[in-house]
Amino acid sequence: MAILTARNVYKNFDGTEVLKGISLDVEQGEVLTIIGPSGSGKSTLLRCITQLETIDRGEITICGEPLVKSGTSRSAVYADRAARNRIALQIGLVFQNFNLFPHFSVLRNITEAPVHVLGQKKAEAETHARKLLKKMELSDKEDAYPCQLSGGQQQRVSIARALAMNPELLFFDEPTSALDPELTGEILKVIRELAAEHMTMVVVTHEMAFARDVADKVVFMADGTIVEQGTPAQVFGNTQSERTKSFLARFNES
Repeated sequence: MAILTARNVYKNFDGTEVLKGISLDVEQGEVLTIIGPSGSGKSTLLRCITQLETIDRGEITICGEPLVKSGTSRSAVYADRAARNRIALQIGLVFQNFNLFPHFSVLRNITEAPVHVLGQKKAEAETHARKLLKKMELSDKEDAYPCQLSGGQQQRVSIARALAMNPELLFFDEPTSALDPELTGEILKVIRELAAEHMTMVVVTHEMAFARDVADKVVFMADGTIVEQGTPAQVFGNTQSERTKSFLARFNES
């Protein structure tokens, strides 16, 4: 069953078309990795699906509920606020730059939304947060503040914060791009573990080996379009598009 469906999604910024008719599906329990050069529209696509940006036209359905449909004039018609809020609660997003509250402890960063958005009792939220911190190997950091953590630790806290909301679908926007190379592995390890637990995920990444090894499906984007998509074996091992071959060749040489 498709947990996410996007059809003919277009997005324009100041006269520049950034997304040019993107269509894709993500199945329950599937890991989709999105690769491609900078400026190809990867992050913009994630921002549109997670309601940080609005699309100009197209359709997006999440967990069986339409977020946006095409109107009679082909322009985008969004669901009402109640529906958008329901959909937002099904989604978690892990940013490139962590986006933790600097004046909150690690524990409070994780519990703030469950308490104030989901209405959980503080004790319940803290119990769940501590389980997540153990999962992230950060049990000893619950009283620390973000400035006292390494970049890798901050990113693991941000993953725990997203998981604390019990999302059906988790998005990662270049989750290792702000990290030193030696810290990248610990974040990729966490995502691999989530994949093994059949967490539905969409991961925009520049880590080609990771994209190949962890994904059920790979999408290659360039110039605002999906150039090629398929299984990792198809995209990496039996590439059809010359554009994809050229992109992957640079990584194979490095």
